[in-house]
Amino acid sequence: MDSDDKDLLAARFQADRTHLKAVAYRMLGSLSEAEDAVQEAWFKLSRSDLSDIRNMSGWLTTVVGRVCLDMLRSRASRREDPLEYYVPDPLVRDADRTTDPEEEALLTDSVGLALLVVLETLGPAERLAFVLHDMFAVSFDEIAPIVDRTPAATRQLASRARRRVQGAAPGPAPDVSRQREVVDAFMAASQGGDFEGLLAVLDPDVLLRADGGKVLAAASKLVRGAEAVINQALTYAPYRRSYKDVLVNGAPGIVSYADGGRVSGLMAFTIEGDRITQIAIIADPDRLAALGL
Repeated sequence: MDSDDKDLLAARFQADRTHLKAVAYRMLGSLSEAEDAVQEAWFKLSRSDLSDIRNMSGWLTTVVGRVCLDMLRSRASRREDPLEYYVPDPLVRDADRTTDPEEEALLTDSVGLALLVVLETLGPAERLAFVLHDMFAVSFDEIAPIVDRTPAATRQLASRARRRVQGAAPGPAPDVSRQREVVDAFMAASQGGDFEGLLAVLDPDVLLRADGGKVLAAASKLVRGAEAVINQALTYAPYRRSYKDVLVNGAPGIVSYADGGRVSGLMAFTIEGDRITQIAIIADPDRLAALGL
C-alpha cells in the first residue's frame, strides 16, 4: 500500500472514529480502554486485505466489538476491586461549555453513569449483544459470529440483558435545568447542615457509590437509604471548601475543592422526578488527575 492509499485509509477510518469510540465506551465504561479498543481496530484494518471488506463501517464496528469482548473477559478474570464500588469513567465538561461533536456522539442515547453501572453487571457476551443491537442497531446475524453463537441464541442474550437493564436502569429524568435545581438544593442543604432539606431532595432508597481508589481505600463504599446518605453528606461537607457546577455525562454534577484549591472529588447525580436516586463519587486522586479537572 503506497502513502496515498494509507492516507485515504486513515481518513476513512477517522470518519468512523467517534462512532467506534461510542461503541467501545458503552461496552467498557472506560475512556482509556475505549481508546485502546479503537486503536486496535485501526491496527487490524491497516493489516487487512481491504478487498475482502464490503462495508467498512460495519466491519470496524464488529472488530471493535470483538476487541471489547476480549477486554471484558480479561477484566472479569482479574477484577480485584468489588463491583459494588465501581464508578465508570465520566464525561465531564464545564456547565457553560458547548458539547463538541465527539462528546455528543459518546452521549447519544443518554448513556448516564447509572446505566453504565447496570451494563457492568451483564456478562461479556450479553453486554455485547445488547449494546450492539439495542444501542447501535447491529443485526443479530452480524453479532452472532462475534460471540460464537447462532443468531437465535444471540437474540436470547440480548433479550436477557434487556430485561436486566429495564429492571435496574433509572427511569426518565426531568430536564437539565430542573435537575440542576435539585442538585443546587442538595448542595445548599449539605453545606448548611440542613438534615430536613437533604431529606426533601433524596429518594428514600437513594444509593451512594464512592470510589476512593487505592490511595483513599477507606472512602470506597456503597451507602443505601436517605438517612445513611445524609450522614455521609454532613460528615464530608466541612472538608469541601468550594465547588463548581459541571455536567457529567450530560447531567448536572459538581467538582469539589479542598484547601489550596486541590480537586477533592467529582459527584454525579441521577435524578428521577424531583428526587436524587443515585449519587456517584470519584475521590480517587489518580482518576481525578486523569480526568484533567
